[in-house]
Amino acid sequence: MTGSSISNEAIVAHGGVPAQRGASDRSAGDRARRCLPKVRSATEMLVRLVGELDDRGMRGPSLLPGWTRGHVVSHLARNADGLVNLLTWARTGIEHPMYPSNADRDADIQEGSKRMARVLYEDLRAACDRLAVAAERLTDSQWEAVVTGRIPTPFPAAEIPAMRLFELWVHMVDLDAGFTFADIPAAELEAALDAAVSRQSNRPDGLSLHLRVTLPDGEERTWEVTADDDEVHEVAGPATAVLAWLTGRDDGAELSGDVPVLPPLA
Repeated sequence: MTGSSISNEAIVAHGGVPAQRGASDRSAGDRARRCLPKVRSATEMLVRLVGELDDRGMRGPSLLPGWTRGHVVSHLARNADGLVNLLTWARTGIEHPMYPSNADRDADIQEGSKRMARVLYEDLRAACDRLAVAAERLTDSQWEAVVTGRIPTPFPAAEIPAMRLFELWVHMVDLDAGFTFADIPAAELEAALDAAVSRQSNRPDGLSLHLRVTLPDGEERTWEVTADDDEVHEVAGPATAVLAWLTGRDDGAELSGDVPVLPPLA
């Protein structure tokens, strides 16, 4: 559900170009800073959504099995603090794990979910503000520092803003509070698909896929995911429907081709 990293073993191609590399002439810091305004904009959307929830709404079910909306909000706050730890690691060179342990992470989310709506709202805003301040402090060379998240695969700190942006889009949908995949800005859908494909490719039980995706402007993009299985599943459809399927939020009924049941994201 929330882990993220890019596998060194998985092969993910997007229109014949390796995914998640960005323009080759951009520094890591430049790529990260280009993403930060997008994170701010998505955060503002999230804060508005959460601010409209009262105590009853916060206790209501989210789209994630076993989680209320309060769980989702608590998770997003703790995810922000976890990413602050990784940014601190990148800035100082001293290891700061994202979470003390997975058990501590889960306990914090569970405990936070029980709070009153206003307390959860303020906690979320404060955590998002801490993340924004931490990101602004990094220099170009610090964005290139290698850190490790929940999944023990090293990655450059410059990937953190994009990781957070993906978390925001998907979990705003999970809140079931009026935001859907169709509300993601059209200009951000391609990057969100990159992230969703990469998360599926990182799985040891992943499937080989050839995706033909129609973007909102009518253009078509393709992704190739090569996994350990021999069968390649050909799947086509509109961007929002493919994204919902890749993230496990939809069964792919709107898609065409050989649409497999995907392993759920952890």
